Amino acid sequence: MAKKQGKRKLVGMVSEESGHRHYYTPKNTINTPDKLQLRKYDPVLRKHVLYVETKKSLGRNEVKKKK
Repeated sequence: MAKKQGKRKLVGMVSEESGHRHYYTPKNTINTPDKLQLRKYDPVLRKHVLYVETKKSLGRNEVKKKK
């Protein structure tokens, strides 16, 4: 059976200080249209820093066009 496409999209989280993308989280685009900002642990810097949602679409929840 096919999985239902919901209102949640998978977004990547980028550290503001180191610039690395370590975390991916689902986001409900209808309830939270603005960018997510979460305080998470950065393994490169070894401390908690602010992570922001990336502009880039990961394309995992979107239907791709057939060639």
